[in-house]
Amino acid sequence: MFNITKKSIQWGHDTLTLEAGKVARQADGSVIATLGETQVMANVTFAKAPKPGQDFFPLTVHYQEKYYAAGKIPGGFFKREARPSEKETLVSRLIDRPCRPLFVPGFKNEVLVMATVLSCDLVNDPDIVAMIAASAALTISGVPFMGPIGAARVGFSKGAYVLNPPMDDMTKLRDNPEQRLDLVVAGTKDAVMMVESEAYELTEEEMLGAVVFGHEQMQPVIDLIIDFAEECAKEPFDFAPPDYAALYDKVKTAGEAQMRAAFALKDKQERTNAISAAVDAIKGTLSEEDLADINLGSAIKKLESSILRGDVVKNGIRIDGRDTKTVRPITIETGALPRTHGSALFTRGETQSLCVATLGTGEDEQIIDALNGNFRSNFLLHYNFPPYSVGEVGRVGSPGRREIGHGKLAWRALQAVLPPATEFPYTIRIVSEITESNGSSSMATVCGGSLSMMDAGVPLKSPVAGVAMGLILEDDGSYAVLTDILGDEDHLGDMDFKVAGTEAGITSLQMDIKIAGITPEIMKQALAQARDGRIHILGEMNKALAAPAGFSAYAPKIETLTIPTDKIREVIGSGGKVIREIVEVSGAKVDINDDGVIKIASSDAAAIKKAHDMIWSIVAEPEVGQIYTGKVVKLVDFGAFVNFFGKRDGLVHVSQISGKRLNHPNELLKEGQEVKVKLLGFDERGKVRLGMKMVDQETGAEIAPEKKEEAAEG
Repeated sequence: MFNITKKSIQWGHDTLTLEAGKVARQADGSVIATLGETQVMANVTFAKAPKPGQDFFPLTVHYQEKYYAAGKIPGGFFKREARPSEKETLVSRLIDRPCRPLFVPGFKNEVLVMATVLSCDLVNDPDIVAMIAASAALTISGVPFMGPIGAARVGFSKGAYVLNPPMDDMTKLRDNPEQRLDLVVAGTKDAVMMVESEAYELTEEEMLGAVVFGHEQMQPVIDLIIDFAEECAKEPFDFAPPDYAALYDKVKTAGEAQMRAAFALKDKQERTNAISAAVDAIKGTLSEEDLADINLGSAIKKLESSILRGDVVKNGIRIDGRDTKTVRPITIETGALPRTHGSALFTRGETQSLCVATLGTGEDEQIIDALNGNFRSNFLLHYNFPPYSVGEVGRVGSPGRREIGHGKLAWRALQAVLPPATEFPYTIRIVSEITESNGSSSMATVCGGSLSMMDAGVPLKSPVAGVAMGLILEDDGSYAVLTDILGDEDHLGDMDFKVAGTEAGITSLQMDIKIAGITPEIMKQALAQARDGRIHILGEMNKALAAPAGFSAYAPKIETLTIPTDKIREVIGSGGKVIREIVEVSGAKVDINDDGVIKIASSDAAAIKKAHDMIWSIVAEPEVGQIYTGKVVKLVDFGAFVNFFGKRDGLVHVSQISGKRLNHPNELLKEGQEVKVKLLGFDERGKVRLGMKMVDQETGAEIAPEKKEEAAEG
C-alpha cells in the first residue's frame, strides 16, 4: 500500500531521518524529517499553470506548531491553536527567504509550503528541522526548484562553535552568559543564502566564522536530501523560462534614455514620479499584444535594474550621488514627546523612525505560551510600517509578517545590552513608528530604540546602532558592496545584509540573498564596511545623547527586595489577604516571583517606602542591639509589653524602663504611647527582652554609660 523511502545520517549528537511515501501522498511533495525525537512534516503543492495576468511569483509558506507535539493543551479560552504566534511567523520567513531565490526565474505558478510540527523533544528546535523538511519536500515535488538547501543552528560557547545547541541553551539567551550566539544559517552546496542571528558583541571575525562553520556543517544534510531525492523525486514539471528578449529590446529602445534620466534624480519622490512617467511613456509606444504580454513587468524591471546596477559597478556612484561607503546624513532629536517616558526621532536620509520607550512593572511582562513551556519577557519591541511612510494609500490592519520580522530583528539587536532584571527591574516596551522609509527602517529602529531607552534612563551597557548593506554582483564576477542602501538598491540589488551592534561587537546579523548565494570573501568585505558605517552612526548618536538621561516624572519608580522563599507565604497571606492589604494601605503595586524577589512600584516614593516597611516587618528578624520605635500595648506590674517590630511584641521589665526605681510602669507609661526601645536579647524560652533606659526617648540615640549615671543621679 505504501511505497516508503527512508534515509538517515548521524548529524551532530542525533540522527537525522527523511521519510516519504507514507503520509500526505496527494501532495506534490511530502517529507517527514526527524532529528532526535523532534519531527516535522513538510508538504508542498503547486499550481500547474499560472493565473492569467499574474506577473509575480506567489510563494506562500506556513509553519505551524501543534501543542500536542510537546504533550500540551493550548492556553486561552478556546483551547485550540489560533492565529500564528510570533515564532510561527518568524520560522515561516526562515523557510521562505532562502528558498524563494532558488525557483527558476520566470516561474509564476502558485506554490504552497506547509510545515507542521508533529513532535518536539524540547532539545532539538523544530525550526531547523522544518527548514530541512521543506527543502526535501520541494526537491522531490517536481517543482522547478534549484535546491536543495541545508540549514543549521550555530552557538558560540567558551570560544568554540556549537552545532545545533539544545533549546534550553537558546531560550532567554540574555540570562545565559555561557552562550553568546544563536545563529541560523541556510544555503546551497556552494554558497550561503540566509543568516539570522542574535549575538552578544561578537567580533566580525567570530560572526563570519560562525556562518562558515554552519555552512560546512549543513553539507551532509544537502547530500542526504540529494540521495533521498534520487530514489523518490517526481518527474520535473515541464517548464521553460520565458524568452522575452524581443520585448525587452522594444522596452529598452523606447525608454532607456528617459529611465536613465529618472534614475539620475536624487530625491526619492521626484525619482519615483519620473520612473512612473518613463514606464507610461514606454507603454505608450508598445502594441496591444506587447501590453498584454505577462512578461512586460519583468522586462521593465530588467531595464531599471540594468541602469541602476551598471552605473554603480562601473562608476562607484549611486543614484543619490553617494559613493559606495558613505552613510546618508543623520539628524537626531531625543525627548521628542513631552509625556512619554523616553522618545527619539531618528532620521537618516529619507528614512525616519519615531521610537518611544515605556517603562512598566512586572504586571506588564509578556507571558509567552510556547512548546517548551510558558515564560515571561520583560522586553518588548513593536515595529509599525504605515502606508504613508512610503507615500502610498493602503489597507491598515494587524501587523504583517514583515513588521513582525523587522521588529524581531531590532529586538535581537537591542536586548543584548539591556541591564539585568535584578539591577533594573522594569518591563521595557519600545514602539517604532516608521514615519518615512527609503531603505533600512529596521536599522533606524535599532538606532532610535537605543536612543529612546537612554532618554528614558535605561542604563544600557552600550548604545547600539545598525546599518543595512547591499550588493550588486554582475555576471562577470565584478561587484560592489553598498553601505546604507536605498529602497531601490534593495529592490533591484542582490543582497540585503543588516548588521547591528555596539562599538565592541555585533549583536544581530540578518542576511537575505536574491541570487544563488555569496562567498565568504564578499561577506568579509560587507562586515568590514558595515563596521565602519556602524561606528560612524554611533558617533552621531553620541553627539545627541552620550549617556542615559534622568527618569521621567511620569515613569513608575521600582524598588526590589529579596526575601527567603519560605517567607513568601507569609507576605501573600491566606487567599492573598496580606498582600492586598499592603497594596491598599501603601498605594503601591507589589509583585512577588517564585524566587522571593519582590518588586514594589509607584510614582510616589512614600508609597514605595510604606510598602517596603510593611513587607520588611513581616519577613525580617529583629537584631540584638538595634533600637526600634514601638508602641506600648499592655502594662503589667512587672513591666510593659511593647509592639516594636511588625507584629512582634517584647517585654520591657520595670527595671529597664528608667534609670530611677519605679513601683509600677504606669508612673511613666500608658497604653498606646510611642517609645524607643533597644533589643537586649531573648530569654531561655525565646521571649524578647527590651530596654528603654539606655535610649534617649526624644532622639532615639543610645545614651552613653556616663550619661546614664548622670540621668540616674538626677
